[in-house]
Amino acid sequence: MAEDDKSREDEERGPGGSYHMFSVMEDLLEKMKILDYEEELLAKHNMKPLSRHYFVSNPYVASNSGEQFYMFTSIASWLINVAGRPFAQPQEYDEPYATMSNILAELRALGVKVDFPPYKLKAGSGEHVCYVLDCLAEEALKKRGVSLARPEYPTETSEECSVTEADAELTLSKLEEEMIEEPDDEEENVIDMEALKSRTNQSEAQQSSKPAAILESSVDPAEWRLEVERVLPQLKVSIRTDDKDWRIDVDQMHQHRDGIQTSLKETKGYLDRLQEDVSKTLEKVNSREKYINTQLEHLIQEYRGAQAKLSHAKELYQQGSGGVTEKTRVLAEISEELEKVKQEMEEKGSSMSDGAPVVMIRQSLSKLKQEMVQMDIRIGVVEHTLLQAKLKEKSNMTRDMHTANVPEGAIGPYG
Repeated sequence: MAEDDKSREDEERGPGGSYHMFSVMEDLLEKMKILDYEEELLAKHNMKPLSRHYFVSNPYVASNSGEQFYMFTSIASWLINVAGRPFAQPQEYDEPYATMSNILAELRALGVKVDFPPYKLKAGSGEHVCYVLDCLAEEALKKRGVSLARPEYPTETSEECSVTEADAELTLSKLEEEMIEEPDDEEENVIDMEALKSRTNQSEAQQSSKPAAILESSVDPAEWRLEVERVLPQLKVSIRTDDKDWRIDVDQMHQHRDGIQTSLKETKGYLDRLQEDVSKTLEKVNSREKYINTQLEHLIQEYRGAQAKLSHAKELYQQGSGGVTEKTRVLAEISEELEKVKQEMEEKGSSMSDGAPVVMIRQSLSKLKQEMVQMDIRIGVVEHTLLQAKLKEKSNMTRDMHTANVPEGAIGPYG
C-alpha cells in the first residue's frame, strides 16, 4: 500500500520527482557545513560525518534504519536548539513516536507547514526526513543571520562563443581532403594532434578577423549530414607518447625516495625513544617483580603447603567418596528388604485386625452344625432300618427253627 502511494506521488510530481530528495540532501549537507555541524554536533557526540546521500532512501544500498533514525533525531534536536527553541537531546531508548511528534510540533511552531503524519519519519530516511531537516536548517540559518542567494553566472559574448557554419564547413573540407589520401603505413585514418592544433589556431585567427555580419551557408543540410557520417569513422584521435615521460617518472621516484628517507629519520627517532621508554619500563617491571617475589616468599611457601594439603584432602575425599558409594548401595539393598518386610507385616496386621475371617469361621461352624444334625438324623434312620432288618431276620430264623422242630403229622390241614 505504501509503495502504491509512493508511485502515485512520483507520477503526480513527474519523472524527476523521485530524485528530488537527492538535491535536497546535498543542499542540507551544505547548509549544515555552514552551521559548522562538524564541531558543534559530530565532535560533541562522537559521530561520523554524513555522506552526500545519507538520508536518501535507496533500495539498492543496505542501510541501518535504527542508526539513521538516531542520527535524524540528534541532528533535528541540534537544529531546533540553533533555531532558538530549547529541545532536549533524544536518547536511544526514548519512545520513537513521541520524539517524532515533538520534532514536528517544534517545526510547526517555527511556522513551517507540515502535512504528513509522524510515522513517515520512522524509517530515519526518505523524502520527509530530508524535508524536515532542510526546513530546520533554513530556520537555523535565519537565526544566525545567514542568507543564501542564487548564484550569478557571467554572460558570454556571442563573438567568443559562436562558430559560423562557413568556418565549420572550411575546417571539415580541409579534414576531408587530408583523409582522402590513404596512407600506406599502419597509422591509417589517424589524425595528427599537432596538425589539428595548428589548423584550430588558424581557424581562430580567421574568426578574429571575420566580418561583423553573419555569413549564411549555402550547403544542403542533408548533404552535410551524409558527409559527416562518411567521415566520422575516419576521425580517430591518437595521442603521441612523449619521450620525456620516463624522466617525469624518475623525478617522482626520487621525490618519493627523499620523502621516505626524511620520514624514516623522524620515525626512527620516535621509535628509538619509544624503545628506550619500553626498555626502562621493562626494567622497572622486572625489578618490581623481583621485589614482590622476595617480599611474598613466605606467603608463596604457605600457599604451596596449602595446595599440598588441599591435594591430600582431595585424595582422601575421593577415597571416602568410593566407600560412601558402596555403603550407599548396601543401604539401598537393606532399605529395599526392609520395605518388603514392612509390606508383609502390614498385610499380616491388616489380616489380623480384620473381622472377616471370624465371620467366615462362624458361618462355617453354623453350617457344620447343620450338617452334623442332618448326619445324626441320617444315622438314626440307618440304625432304625438296620434294627428292623435284624429283628426281621431274627423272627425269620425263629420261625424257621420252629418249623424244623414240628413233625409233619402234627401239622393240621390249616397249619
